[in-house]
Amino acid sequence: MASDAAEAMTFEAVVTKLKTPWSFGFLPDGGLLITELGGKLIHIGPNGGRSTIAGVPKSQTKGQGGLLDVLVPRDFEQRREIFLTFAKKQPNGEGTAVARGQLNVDAKRLSNVKVIFEISEGSSGGRHFGSRLVEANDGTLFVSVGDRGDRPSAQDLDRHNGSILRITRSGDPASGNPYLGRSDARDETWSFGHRNPQGMALDLEGLLWAVEHGAKGGDEVNQIEKGANYGWPVISYGQHYSGGKIGEGTSKAGMKQPAHYWDPSIAPSGMMIYSGKLWPKWRGHMFVGSLKFDYISVLCCSNLTETDQIKSNETKRVRDIREGPEGGIWFLSEDRGTLYRMRPTP
Repeated sequence: MASDAAEAMTFEAVVTKLKTPWSFGFLPDGGLLITELGGKLIHIGPNGGRSTIAGVPKSQTKGQGGLLDVLVPRDFEQRREIFLTFAKKQPNGEGTAVARGQLNVDAKRLSNVKVIFEISEGSSGGRHFGSRLVEANDGTLFVSVGDRGDRPSAQDLDRHNGSILRITRSGDPASGNPYLGRSDARDETWSFGHRNPQGMALDLEGLLWAVEHGAKGGDEVNQIEKGANYGWPVISYGQHYSGGKIGEGTSKAGMKQPAHYWDPSIAPSGMMIYSGKLWPKWRGHMFVGSLKFDYISVLCCSNLTETDQIKSNETKRVRDIREGPEGGIWFLSEDRGTLYRMRPTP
């Protein structure tokens, strides 16, 4: 049954017949870019025409890995650059990587493609790539990386696993990063102690937030602070899938508490913080997709509680969610293979 919030909305299927879609981005001309886990980058023109873009870097489609996030930066019209994250083959398995390329004017091909960053050490297993991209207000890029199923690595500053990174558009460590120049840490690291952050967004004040998967319980929303340790796997509000205790409990000095957590887990993926353009009551609210319970969680206020659940036949395994240029709320349903747009019901 649809929630009250969903009943006040009209759902429009904009793009259908997608195969395991993972992310999407808006182009200034009214077109769209959509990634599929299997490695395709799809262009949807302003008139609805559809094509597969050539020149995309080869990704390793294994488990949760493949072609992942896409970012259309603010200056796209001037430079035509886009950024992609993907699972890249590495000597010890696969690792999260970031590529930059220029979209040709006809949107048929990426040119000047370069892998600008990849994590220091790949691993096998096909899990926890993280892989959201956010353009900061200063033009640097935040990149989320999961622990790759290697729990202790999230507390190892000499590895990129389980971290949110901050890099330049060339892939270099950004100036002002907290561990820049330290011999025992990675220069790109902005925060660490994360399990698998699959949603990131800036709020209306420009602050960075992320959502990450817990294990059995303990999915988290965190405000991301420079140099902060978010505790995984030392502290957690969840437990191992076997039922065993994780780490040392739910808190420890020097480790951040989540702003909100879910128990049981909702399997959060995709995150958007809304401007209020079409729904003024939701200005500043967070929207998070649930892969497990097939709804969109709406959170708000200083104590960050879940105030609404948008649940309908369309919200099956919501993988990504973003605000459209016109203020509509757009989301990808992995199970439906469809990109939807929500608008207020007239």
